[in-house]
Amino acid sequence: MGTELLAPLDLAFWHLESDAHPMHLGALAVFAPAPGVTPPHVLELLRTRAAAIPRLRMRVRDVLLPVGGAAWTVDKDFDVHRHVRRVAVDEGDFMAGATRLAGELMEQPLGRGLPPWQMYLIGGADDGPFAVLVKLHHALADGMRAVAIGAGIFDEIAAATTVRSAARGRPAVPPRSWLPDPREVAGMALGRIGEVGRALGVGASVVRAGRLDLRSTAFTAPSSGTRRLATADLDATALQRIRRAEGGTANDILLAVVAGALRRWMAERGEAPAATDPRALVPVSRRRPGGAVSGNRLSAYLLDLPVGAADPRERLRAVRRAMDRNKAAGPLKGAGAVAVLADQLHPLAHRFGAPLAANAARMLFDLLVTSVPLPRSALSLGGCPLSALYPMAPLARGQSLAVALSTYGGRVHVGLVADGKALPDLDRLAGAVQEEFDELRELVTGGRVAAPVS
Repeated sequence: MGTELLAPLDLAFWHLESDAHPMHLGALAVFAPAPGVTPPHVLELLRTRAAAIPRLRMRVRDVLLPVGGAAWTVDKDFDVHRHVRRVAVDEGDFMAGATRLAGELMEQPLGRGLPPWQMYLIGGADDGPFAVLVKLHHALADGMRAVAIGAGIFDEIAAATTVRSAARGRPAVPPRSWLPDPREVAGMALGRIGEVGRALGVGASVVRAGRLDLRSTAFTAPSSGTRRLATADLDATALQRIRRAEGGTANDILLAVVAGALRRWMAERGEAPAATDPRALVPVSRRRPGGAVSGNRLSAYLLDLPVGAADPRERLRAVRRAMDRNKAAGPLKGAGAVAVLADQLHPLAHRFGAPLAANAARMLFDLLVTSVPLPRSALSLGGCPLSALYPMAPLARGQSLAVALSTYGGRVHVGLVADGKALPDLDRLAGAVQEEFDELRELVTGGRVAAPVS
C-alpha cells in the first residue's frame, strides 16, 4: 500500500481536531475468560494481528499538491508496541473500572506523527474477564469502516483473512489504460455538475436549519476536553417484539428510547423539557454494498427528539413520522447531509476553515445518535468469547453527548460518551435508557398502561 490522498471528509475530520476536541471514535469490547489464556498471550495476539492490518500501518503527512492536502503513507518506522498496550483495573467491579479507565484513555488525543490509532488491553484478575479498547481517528474510519478494520483482531476474521491471502495466486487482471474512455469523461462531467448542484441545495438547507439561539444546555455546554463513558444493555428480542407490534424500524425504536431517556434524566435533574426539542444528528452510511472501503462515506439526517411528548408510544410515533420524511427525501438532501459539502471544498478550505466549521456544529444539532452494524456470527479473541461491544462516537466541538448502539449476541449494546464536566451524572442517563426501554416494552407487549413521565 503506497501513498493515498485523504478523501475530502477525512481531511475535514483531520483538521477539526484540537487537544481539547479529539476526533477519534472507538469501541470497548468485553471478553469472557477462557482456560489457559493469559493476559500476556492476549497482548501478543493483539499486537500480531494489529500489525498485520495494512491500514493500521498508515500515517498522515502533508503533500505539496493539492495545496493544503494530506496523504496516507506507510510509516516506515512502524512499531506496534507504541500502539498496543496493557493497562490494569484495580477496582473489584471490573466493568465499572474498565468503563472509568476507558473514559480517561478516550480523553487523550492520538499522536499526529504516528498511525492514528491505539488499542488497550484492559484487564483485572488474570483468570477474569478483560476488555479491549480500540481508538481510531475519524479520518481513518467511519463507523462501518472501523468495524471492518477492527474486526481483524478477532479469531474468526483473522483466520478468514489468512485463507484469502493464501488463495491470491490466480493471475492478475491486466491493468487498464490510464487514458479514460471518452464516454467516461462525459459521465464524470455530468456527475460533477450534479454533485455541485446537490451541494448548493444542501448548503441552502443548512442555512435554513441553523439556529441562532445558542443558549447553553446540558448538551451544548462549553467543552472541557474531559470524557466520561457509560453503557447500557437492551434485549434485542424484546426490541423486535416492539417493532412487530408498532411497525417502523429497530432504529426508530432506539431513537425513541433515547428521547424518553433524556426526558427521564432531565426530570431527575429538575429540568423541564425545553420549548424546543433537542436535535439529534443521525449518521447514514453512503457506502454501496461491495464497494471500496477507502475514505469516510457519510451523510446524516436531522431529527428533533420528541422529549416534550409525555407518552412513550407518542414519542415512538413522532420519531417514525420524522424518520419516514427523512428517508423519503433521501440521505443526500437536507441540512443533515452537511458532510457531502466536504467533497466540494478545496483542501485549503478544510485546513483553514475547520475551526469555523467546528464551532458551527452546535447551530445544527445538540447530540449525535448513531447505530454501528456488527457481524452476526459469534466472535472471539484467543479463544475468549466476545460478550459485549460498546461503540463510542466522537463529540463535536461545543457538544457534550454522543450515543452509539450496536447489536451483538442477542443484546443491543449502548455506548454513551460525554464531556465529563458537563454531564457528570452520565451513569444516570445510561440507567434512564434501560428504564425507558423496559417501560416501552411493558407498554407495548405487556398489556399495561404506563404512567407518563411528568
